[in-house]
Amino acid sequence: MLGFYPRNIRLYEHALLHKSSSVEDALTGKWLNNERLEFLGDAILDSIVAEILYTEFPNKREGFLTNTRSKIVQRETLNRVAIELGLDKFIVYSIKINSHNKCIYGNALEALIGAIYLDQGYERCKRFIDEVIIKKHINLEDTARKEVNFKSNLIEWGQKNKIEVTFDLIETFNDEEGNPIFQSQVTLLGRQIGVGIGFSKKESHQSAAKMASDKIRRDKEVQQLISETKKARSEALKSGTSPVVDESADTAQ
Repeated sequence: MLGFYPRNIRLYEHALLHKSSSVEDALTGKWLNNERLEFLGDAILDSIVAEILYTEFPNKREGFLTNTRSKIVQRETLNRVAIELGLDKFIVYSIKINSHNKCIYGNALEALIGAIYLDQGYERCKRFIDEVIIKKHINLEDTARKEVNFKSNLIEWGQKNKIEVTFDLIETFNDEEGNPIFQSQVTLLGRQIGVGIGFSKKESHQSAAKMASDKIRRDKEVQQLISETKKARSEALKSGTSPVVDESADTAQ
């Protein structure tokens, strides 16, 4: 899978260890899983993909490069690549996989990238991402042309999780050339989690939705808020209390 022999095999074992199966380090007493390696791998992946795109598309502007990178590092793509690599067969976990937590595959791929970086260095990590992930599993031209509707995806996520997602226009103003600029926000569970600007209201919504989606995927506080909300709803149902169900589709539209 890797194309090389690891030096420190423990790094790779940790990269494939989901937090549901954390183990205690006999020497330090700390609980070990792949979350820290996932954090590192996420940053390394962003950096290397940005470098690859910068080289592959020398005539494209910053907006194009940013959007294409987002499509490559989004959870849907990383989950698919992880499964195609066969990584799902090696992950150690103690939870039931469903549509809401199958991101553990993509998370493990990021953790694996973090392990490669620590074990082999930046250049070997770059070669793995370029030759194994992108050249074999991601068509850059097709990916660049692919339309990603972040707002639609976020609304769908809200409907599945019964969590209210709202889009609001904050303000409009003109740039130096007199072009109208729109600024919008995304609010989830009473908290602003995304802000975006654009030359149209639709474009600003897309930008805000992208930021919100990234926070849902990466921000531990937002994830904790969502988890607590789901837990409270579940406890209310068990106790016979009628919970309030958010109609996210109507509000978000």
